[in-house]
Amino acid sequence: MSEEKKELVITDDLKPVLEMLKPSDANAIVELREELGDNWRKKQIFRTETEMRISVLNDAKHPTNASKYWQSVREMGAMFDALMGLSFDLRRNTIDKMRKEQEMKKAIAEDDKFRVMELEIEMDENLFGRANMEKTARDRVRELKLWSQIKSELDDGSFDTEYVNTHQAESYTHNLANRVKSLNSNSQPAEIINAAGPLETVKRLKTKDGKLKQFDGKVSDGMLGAPEHIKLAAKEKEAQLNAEN
Repeated sequence: MSEEKKELVITDDLKPVLEMLKPSDANAIVELREELGDNWRKKQIFRTETEMRISVLNDAKHPTNASKYWQSVREMGAMFDALMGLSFDLRRNTIDKMRKEQEMKKAIAEDDKFRVMELEIEMDENLFGRANMEKTARDRVRELKLWSQIKSELDDGSFDTEYVNTHQAESYTHNLANRVKSLNSNSQPAEIINAAGPLETVKRLKTKDGKLKQFDGKVSDGMLGAPEHIKLAAKEKEAQLNAEN
């Protein structure tokens, strides 16, 4: 197995910034080099575990394990989509670096001093951009691992982890009740309508077992719009339960 790739740290080479500063400012940056490097390594990019558990998955907005689980699915999906997008940017960055290295050889061979100087700037910028992207990618992976852990903790077997719609009537009832409780005499009409209106609606349509009535009074099986494999799994589960009974 190859050795782990060395982390790019922007403060490893301060020449690009030092050249553009007044001597007194450049000296200040040199004195701060170690601290700047330490700051670069430990600066926060995305959410901490505390923020994920307490802010994102707070009990008022996500009052059930099911709602917390499915919000974690959303967060994990968005984080992975962004990581994929970043991977394309990193690949473009690599191609750009190779192209500039080739251009540099040509500029040196042609003794084009101004082009050489321009390419030095572009290559420094390319390296800075890559360092930022690699750091961002590592932090996205860190958060992905935490979302995976949180999903595992929440999956206690008491709710459907295959289709998001299944839990929502129950979860929304608690969520909206919390929103209504937070209303006061200073609440704006729109706030009241946006909280009380959906709560009254879900109370009217929700059955005792957490399903929803359709507007024609029939009880929905919750499978409208579900992917085919979800519908098939639900039918197989229902057939199994009927056989056991």
